[in-house]
This record gives sequence, structure tokens and C-alpha cells, in this order.
Amino acid sequence: MAQNPLKRKKIFIAGHRGMVGSALVKYLRKKKIKNLILVTKKKLNLLDEKKVNKFIKIKKPDVIVNCAGRVGGILANSTYPIEFLNENILIQLNLINGAFKNKIQNFVNLGSSCIYPKKAKQPIKEKYLLSGYLEKTNEAYALAKIIGLKSCEFYNQQFGTSYLTLMPCNLYGPNDNFNLKNSHFIPALIKKIVNSSSRKKPKVEIWGTGKAKREVMYVDDLARAIYFVLEKKISKDKKLLNIIKQNPVINVGSGNEFTIKEFAKIICKISNKKDKLVFNKKYPDGTMRKILDNKTIRSLGWEPKISLEQGLFKTIEWYKENYL
Repeated sequence: MAQNPLKRKKIFIAGHRGMVGSALVKYLRKKKIKNLILVTKKKLNLLDEKKVNKFIKIKKPDVIVNCAGRVGGILANSTYPIEFLNENILIQLNLINGAFKNKIQNFVNLGSSCIYPKKAKQPIKEKYLLSGYLEKTNEAYALAKIIGLKSCEFYNQQFGTSYLTLMPCNLYGPNDNFNLKNSHFIPALIKKIVNSSSRKKPKVEIWGTGKAKREVMYVDDLARAIYFVLEKKISKDKKLLNIIKQNPVINVGSGNEFTIKEFAKIICKISNKKDKLVFNKKYPDGTMRKILDNKTIRSLGWEPKISLEQGLFKTIEWYKENYL
């Protein structure tokens, strides 16, 4: 049996304490990959170009996976656009430029489905990027992530690298952000419903109309996708390298979509809650429908494994253990 090519590689995971980074660390360790380069914010400020470059030069990783960045929901994006724009641009460019300067061949960047045009055809294909106007409620974040994605593409075009951006749908899971001021909708719904009062007729307020549709994926499935792509890339899989050459962006999603109201009802059912759902229409819905076309990554042999109910149950249990 051939040895896993990743076992011989040093892998630097930027943002290893976040939801995606921690899930990836857990999955790599499960696969007996021990040569991981992990560093906290205190020891390495990813906003500092010189420090990032020096760190990469000293550690000499074979692989860099960028899971770092400032993230949040509609309210956080609209309240702090400068922070979302500046921090995400700097983190991405510092890591990408550092990878190139130090001749790192394997770089995987993480994008986001929110960077596609607001009125993109559904399901959203990778080629629809920059084909229309962005959603205003997360425009700053989207612009920053587009710059990171395009930086990878331009390095490939100009210098023959094969840097890659994975574009996940909405993610949720352990180590998510449950602060209602800047969280995404799944952790916000979980916190509101699980923490709801035990009154006879408890109510849960949900921002927006509840009619917007979203595709979500449990974070462990993205960790598997990153591992899957890295394994193929290290092995110089011809099909993957050809895809990267044509367009270095690959969507990663579950293929299932529900309305915000349906998500809330499922969370209520799993949590054994019978709360009345009240929709506050003063808050925006954002894009009304967003589901990714996942044909590219599925053509390589990857597919998600964790159902919505399984993922939500695991996330709710993790939330109870860590916050209640």
C-alpha cells in the first residue's frame, strides 16, 4: 500500500484555532499526519508582512493552508467594513506573497460563496465570479476575498505556480462564533433557540423574513475536502492540475438548501423546543438564494458525508458543553 504523500510534508495551517482551522487540524491528526506548523496570533501577527515572511522562511513548510481571516454575519459586515476589507486583504496577501517568496509549491486559500454576484444564476458555477454586482451587506469582505483569490490566479498566470482557492458554502460546527453581534446565521439561531426561556409561550426573534435560502455544510466536510485536494495536489493528479490551470477556484458545498425558517424549525426540533418564531423584517435578508454548483469537486471523487441533522446535533451539543 502506497504511503500517504502528506505524511512526509510540513503543513502550516494559518488560523488553526478558528472553526475551519481546528477542524482541519483534528482531521489531519486523525489521518496520522503529525508534522503540523501551528502558531497563535500572539506569536505571529498575520497582518505584519515582514513577520509572516520571516516565519515562513524559518519554518520552511511544504504546504500552506490559509484558514485565517476576519469573518462574521450581515450585521458585523455592515458595521465594520473597513476592518473586514483591510484585515482580510493583508492576511491573504502576506501569506500568498510569503509562499511565493519562499518557493512554497502548495498553497490552498479559502474563499467564500458570498463573493459571487448577488444575482448570479443558481446553482452558482465557478465561472460566474465577477459577472455581476456584489451583495451590499457583505461587500467589503467579498472584495477582500476576491483580491486573495485573484492574487493566487495571477501568480499562477505569471509564474507558473498552482495555487488554489476552495470556495465553501456557509459553514457551521464546533468553534464557530456564537456572539450575536457578529455571528453567522446558524450559530445565531442555535444560541437564540437553545437559550430561549422556559416560559409557557417562549418566542425567538429571527432577523429578516426567514424566506432567504442557504446551502450549509458541517465544517468537518470542508476539512475532508481540503485534505482530499491536498493529497491529489501533492500526488500531482493530472485532472486536478488541469482544473487549476483552467480556473484555480473550486466550489465546495453540500448540495442541499433550506430557508432560514426551515433551519430554525429543524434546530427547534433537535433542541426539543416549541418556541414561536418571530421574524424581524427590519433586518435585511441578504441574497435571497445561494447554492453552489459542486460538479467540479465531485468529478474528482469528493462528496460530503454529514447530513444537516447530524451536523446540527453535533454543533448544538458542542454549544451546550462549552457555553451553558
